[in-house]
Amino acid sequence: MLAIYIAPRRGGDMVACDLVRAVPGRGLEGDRYFARSGTFSEKPGAGREVTLVESEALEAARREHDLDLPPGASRRNVVTAGVALNDLVGREFAVGEAVLRGVRLCEPCDHLDRLTGLPCSRVLVHRCGLRAEVLREGIIRPGDAVREQPADAKAT
Repeated sequence: MLAIYIAPRRGGDMVACDLVRAVPGRGLEGDRYFARSGTFSEKPGAGREVTLVESEALEAARREHDLDLPPGASRRNVVTAGVALNDLVGREFAVGEAVLRGVRLCEPCDHLDRLTGLPCSRVLVHRCGLRAEVLREGIIRPGDAVREQPADAKAT
C-alpha cells in the first residue's frame, strides 16, 4: 500500500496519514465516515467504512485520458499498488493489522466530479476502487501489504 488519506469533514480536503486505526462498524478514526458525517453517511448500504483505489488505475486515467487526479484527490482512503482490487469484492483481506471485506466496487459519481472539477465519473468507471468494511480492528500504515486472508484465517 502506498498511502492513507482521511477527510475530517464532509467535502473537506483529504489529509495524508502516517497511520490510522480501522474500527469495525465505524471505519478509519478521524475520517468523516467514522464520525458519520460523510456526504453519503445517511444513505443505506454497506461499504462506506474504508475505500481503496489502485495507483495503477489513476496512472492509466492520466495516461489514457489526460485525467490528472492525484491519489488524495480521488477521495479514497487507501492507495494501493500491485493489487487487483476488483478481485477482492466479497473476499476478506488484511491491510496492516486490520482485516477488511470487500463489499462492492467504488464507482465514481457526480459528487467526485464536482469536488475535483474533473470528469472522473466518465473516465474511472469500474476502476475507481473498492468499498470495504472493517472486520477486525487494527492499525494501518503506508507500506503495509494488502493480502487476501486464507480460508482458515477468516475473521468471521
